[in-house]
Amino acid sequence: MAAVLNIDSFTGVPDDDCHARITEAKRRLGDRAVILGHHYQREQVYRHADLTGDSLRLAHLARDTDAEYIVFCGVHFMAEVADIMSRPDQIAILPDMAAGCSMADMADLASVERAWRELSAVLDPDESVTPITYINSAANLKAFCGRHGGVVCTSTNARRVLEWAFARREKVLFFPDQHLGRNTAHRMGIPLEQMAVWDFNKPQGGLTVDEIRNAKVLLWNGHCSVHQMFQAAHIDQFRAKYPDAKVISHPECSFEVCEKSDLIGSTEFILKTVSASPAGSRWLVGTELNLVNRLHDELKPKGIAVHFMSPVVCMCSTMYRIDPQHLLWTLENLVDGRVVNQISVPEPDASQARGALELMLSLK
Repeated sequence: MAAVLNIDSFTGVPDDDCHARITEAKRRLGDRAVILGHHYQREQVYRHADLTGDSLRLAHLARDTDAEYIVFCGVHFMAEVADIMSRPDQIAILPDMAAGCSMADMADLASVERAWRELSAVLDPDESVTPITYINSAANLKAFCGRHGGVVCTSTNARRVLEWAFARREKVLFFPDQHLGRNTAHRMGIPLEQMAVWDFNKPQGGLTVDEIRNAKVLLWNGHCSVHQMFQAAHIDQFRAKYPDAKVISHPECSFEVCEKSDLIGSTEFILKTVSASPAGSRWLVGTELNLVNRLHDELKPKGIAVHFMSPVVCMCSTMYRIDPQHLLWTLENLVDGRVVNQISVPEPDASQARGALELMLSLK
């Protein structure tokens, strides 16, 4: 077998040439390979995806696809989910290993295990605390939740997951995104006074014993850098100019932004809601730039105006690492019978994480 094609020979290939060669590689691979594309992916890559969606939909698709190769145009934790949820004979691939997630990096296994030990000095966490990890996290954190009676959630089903958790135990430890946890819990009627931020850089999360005991929701001090670009002032300025317009935001945005929004929801919810609005509608959208630009271009001919919330360009820089050149490199190697950048989650993490993910998917 010939040596692996070097990525360096692909970096200078023009996008138009990449498009033609990717199309040909997909034709040659046929149904042996499927390309999954997240909504935040750049258009030059997104156009080649066979199946698209947000994190929840892609988790379902990764479980249900029959392809031999699952090429994930997303970030590292998404490809891990694909490997965990797919059959043993299937291979998950991430075109660029540098495509990570800054939010996911804010919670690592050592920090979460330390938090669990520190909680044990105040209460019995395995009796009173359900660990919930946002799907934007490493596989070993999903496995941690599986070991401790916890679960995974997405922005789509976070409320249902929290309802399930509170029916079992008194408290939750929600990581790594504090904003999704706070916004979801608040909309369930839990007061802010019963939420406490666990600062993983401080002993005992920077909290007193009373603060831990009084908290119903312990929020990990993590966030999405993209969604923190949006500010309540952006909404005020927009409403001053377009008083009849609507504002829709992702729940990874700050509490202040979500409180000023008319609607809050996942990327799938945003897409469906804005797309279904009547002609003449105008929307301010608080989520990643590639998705908003795609909505703008698709809906403009229908008379629906879509605006990006921030005056500053903010896209998911790690997602942006998946470019047409890396996708081409991946596919042409597969055509030649070589697998590059395989993502493989080791046991026992894979089986423990699978339990937490399957539970998530079962909560309708």
